[in-house]
Amino acid sequence: MAKLCSIERNKKREALTKRYAKKRAALKAIIKDKNSTPEQVFEATLKLAKLPRNGSSTRIHHRCELTGRSHGFYRKLKLSRIQLRKLANEGQVPGMVKSSW
Repeated sequence: MAKLCSIERNKKREALTKRYAKKRAALKAIIKDKNSTPEQVFEATLKLAKLPRNGSSTRIHHRCELTGRSHGFYRKLKLSRIQLRKLANEGQVPGMVKSSW
């Protein structure tokens, strides 16, 4: 099991990302717009820099829903490789069977 503080920190980042998503997207649109004046771009860049860093979506780590493990993570199932194998052997993952040849 991952440290509780790591899991909680990631949850905090997810909440901040959701909170600032619209504001961040609007500022990035101004920066990328070809018709924006250099003053508008500069102003938008400064406002973007003042937003909290943990509000960026790139700061979120993928973690296993059951254990909080960050490595060996399957995005489609939101599980780590260890938990995926355990649940697959128990028959809890639909459509997944143990391979044999």
